[in-house]
Formats: sequence, structure tokens, C-alpha cells
Amino acid sequence: MHEHDAPDSHLPLEETSELTYYEQRVEAIQALLIEKGLLSADDVRRAVEAMDARSPAVGARVIARAWVDPHFKQHLLADAKAAIATLGIDVDTWSTLVAVENTPTIHNVVVCTLCSCYPRSLLGVPPDWYKSLNYRARVVKEPRTVLKEFGLELASDIEVRVYDSTADMRYLVIPRRPAGTEGLSEEALAELVTRDSMIGVTQARKPSP
Repeated sequence: MHEHDAPDSHLPLEETSELTYYEQRVEAIQALLIEKGLLSADDVRRAVEAMDARSPAVGARVIARAWVDPHFKQHLLADAKAAIATLGIDVDTWSTLVAVENTPTIHNVVVCTLCSCYPRSLLGVPPDWYKSLNYRARVVKEPRTVLKEFGLELASDIEVRVYDSTADMRYLVIPRRPAGTEGLSEEALAELVTRDSMIGVTQARKPSP
């Protein structure tokens, strides 16, 4: 595993070209709804495109605001959905969202041990490694080892907390603000926030020299 967001080749995955049972059900239900005129193929296309258009930039905007605004950060920790709504982000259809903050003594990391529950509206499409059985099984048993494989080696006195997402509750990690960023704008700070840092497997990027 490596410390970057782009290639999702951190962990070995099982490749298959066949649809799973649930994928076959989705295809069948979709075809039936189109046949009955309840929706069109174009409706499906637009919905898929809207989902694919989601990106970690939304979450990065939230984190950057938390870094520069202590009151917003406290609101985010107390009621994440309500805080995010103040930024003009539509949260009406979201599941319960909990924000957890990394500190000098605590590091948080998120997993979904049952499937791949994930705050897509904030982070976009989940990476393949997040959905893999390898990550889901190992990060709860040996989180320090998994984090080290991502390039993140934590001191022994830092407590690692693993949060298990569900269909009803998702988590967002507030990574620590990198040192030397005091003079950066909120927009520049958002550029330092990566998808992986909001999952908790890496830190936020350091600013360029």
C-alpha cells in the first residue's frame, strides 16, 4: 500500500467479470421499472453520472473550514450534518454522519466490515481497496500494520481508534492540519486534504516548499 489517492492497487482484490446476485437483482429491477414507465434509461444515466461526479473535494472543503474556524469544527464534531448544511451542502438524504478528529495522541481510521458503507456525498466513489475483504478484515485486527503499509507509521504512544461504518451511520475523519500552513487560504488548505486522509489511512498532504 502507498500514500496516495490515485491508483487503487493497495490491496489484492478478487477480480470477476460476472455480476453478483445483488447486481443481477439491481439490473432486473431497473429493467422492470423502465419497462413499466416509472423511469427511463436516461433517468438512470443521469443518476449514475451525478453519483460519479461526487468527489473528495466536497469533504476537503469541509475539513479546510474546520481547520480555520474553531466554532465550525466544534459544530462539526457535535452535529456533523447540521454543520455541513451551513456551508450550503445538501445533507437531507444523508445517513447519520459522525466526524472524528485526529489529535497528537489519537488517530482515527474508518472501515466498513460488512460491505462498503461510505460517505459518498463527501468523498466520492469509495476506492477498491476500501471495499476489499483484505482491508475490511485486517484493519480492525492490525490497524498499525495496515496504516504502515499505506506509508503511515505512528508512534507507539498514539492511540489508534477504528470506526466501523454502517448503512445508518458513516464517519468522516478530520485529519490534523499540517504544520507550516498558517498563512494559507481556506482554498489552499483544501488542496492538502485527500480522500485517504479523510478515511484515516494517511495524513493530509504537506504544503509545497
